[in-house]
Amino acid sequence: MAFNIKKRGRLTYYYKGDPPMISSLVVEDIGSGDLKIYFAGLTGGHSAKGVLERDELITMEPTIEVELVFRSWEAWLREAKICESISQIDFIELHAFGAQPKNVTPIVNPKGFAAEQHRLYRDYAASYEFYSVGLYQKALHT
Repeated sequence: MAFNIKKRGRLTYYYKGDPPMISSLVVEDIGSGDLKIYFAGLTGGHSAKGVLERDELITMEPTIEVELVFRSWEAWLREAKICESISQIDFIELHAFGAQPKNVTPIVNPKGFAAEQHRLYRDYAASYEFYSVGLYQKALHT
């Protein structure tokens, strides 16, 4: 499904669905062809599976999932026709939310939950869902 696009002043919203739940990208035109890009929050699991149309669902594997977040954002940049590579974006902010184990519950298996939580915090550096703000500087890429 292609992006729906809504422009409002200096902002352009790229979203899917009607009515939109949340915009995948919000792009602010800051002049001279430069764009400030707000990337919606994603995980490398279910989110990336949908964005990248993957058959395989990866969960709780940070070494794979973190890369899938950036690949998803890159796919959005291409779909929105902003640029071809995420390497053309200068990231200003990158935020990450804490991970919680998905396959072990603290009520049924408190020790297993604690061990999995420790692994996730170590492997994810205490992060799981990412959102970001970046800058596309046209003069650097033309």
